[in-house]
Amino acid sequence: MPKEATARRIWSALTERADYLRRAARGAGSERDEVLLGAKTVIAAMAAWVLARYLLPPSVSTFAPLTALVALQATVYRSVRDCLQYVLAMAAGATLAASLAAAAGIHGWTFGLLTLFALCVGKVRRFGQQGTQVAVVGFFAFSSGQGQIDYIGHLVAAVGIGALCGLAAHLVLAPARHTRHRKQAVTDLYTTMAQRLTDLADTLEASDPVRDHLRQWRRDWHGLSAACERMRHAIDSEIENGRMNPRRTIGDSDEALPRAREAITVAERGMDHLRSMTRTLDYALESGELGNLPAPFRPRFSAVLRAVATAMEEIGQASRTDPDLLDAQFDEATAELERVQRQEGTTPDASPAVHALQGTLLTDAGRLLADLRSGWQSVAST
Repeated sequence: MPKEATARRIWSALTERADYLRRAARGAGSERDEVLLGAKTVIAAMAAWVLARYLLPPSVSTFAPLTALVALQATVYRSVRDCLQYVLAMAAGATLAASLAAAAGIHGWTFGLLTLFALCVGKVRRFGQQGTQVAVVGFFAFSSGQGQIDYIGHLVAAVGIGALCGLAAHLVLAPARHTRHRKQAVTDLYTTMAQRLTDLADTLEASDPVRDHLRQWRRDWHGLSAACERMRHAIDSEIENGRMNPRRTIGDSDEALPRAREAITVAERGMDHLRSMTRTLDYALESGELGNLPAPFRPRFSAVLRAVATAMEEIGQASRTDPDLLDAQFDEATAELERVQRQEGTTPDASPAVHALQGTLLTDAGRLLADLRSGWQSVAST
C-alpha cells in the first residue's frame, strides 16, 4: 500500500505539472509568464557562468550566475531594484572585508568583527531583501580573497557580468503586459455579483424558492471575497510590471489599472451587503417568514435589486463608464427603493417579524446602493 500511495502521488504530481505546461503553451497567462521567466533565468545564468569562467578566475565565477538569478525577477522594475540592492550589498561587504584585512590582518577576531559589522550594515533599509549579502560577500572576500584588491576587483567584474546577462534577458524578451486580462477579471467579478443579485430577486418572487441555491450563494460569496484579494494582488503586480517595461503601454493602462483596483474595493464593500442579504433570505426561508411577506413587497423589492444589478454591471465595464447613464440608473434604483420604503410603512397589519425582515432587506439594499454610488465616484476620480 505505501508503494501504491507513493506511486499515485508521483503520478498526480506529474499530471499536474503536465497540465501546467499545457496551460502555458495554450495561451498568455501566469503559467506562460513563469515558464518564460524560468527559461530566461536558465539561459542568463548559463551565459553568465560561461563568460565568467572564460574571463575571470574560477574562485569568483560562481558570483556571475548568482547575480543573474537576482537580476531576473517577475518584472523589469523588480529586477533593476533587486540588482542594484545586490550590487550595493556586494560593494559594502567587499569594502568591509578589504578594510579589516588591511587594517588588522586575517585573524579569528577580525572575522568576528567583520561578521558583526556586516550584520549591522545589512540592516540598512536601502539594501532591502539583499541585506544578508553584505555578510555573504564579506565572508568570501575575507576568506577566499584574503581581503586583496585583485580578488575584490574580479568579484566586482563577476557581479557585473551576471547583472548584465540577467537584465539583457529582460530586454530581449520583456515580461508580457496583462492589462486587458486584469480589467476583464474585474468586469467578470461585477457581472457575477450582478447575476447573484438578480438571482436573489428571482428567489423573492418565486412561489417555491430552493433553499439549496441560497446556501450555495452564501458559499460563493466567500469564494468571491478570496478572489478579490487575488485580483488586487494581480493588479498591483501588473502596475509594477508597467514600470521600466520596454513593451509599449497598452491603451490607458496607467489609468485603467488604478481604477480597477479601486473598483475591487467597491465590490468588496458591496459584497458585505449582498452576503448579509443572502443570509437574511436563507434564514427567512428556513423559518417560513419569507412566505409571510406582503404580496406587493416581493415584486417591488425585486425591482429594486434588478435596478441595482444593472448599475453594478455598468460600474464593472472594462471601458470607461458613461457617468450620465450610471447616474440615471442610480437615480432610478434610489427612487424605486424609496417607493418600497414608503409602501412598507403602510402595512401596519404585518407581524413584527415580517416588519423586521422587510426592514433588514431594505437596510441592506439601501447601504448597498449608497456604497456603490459613493464608490463609483471614487472610481471615476481615480
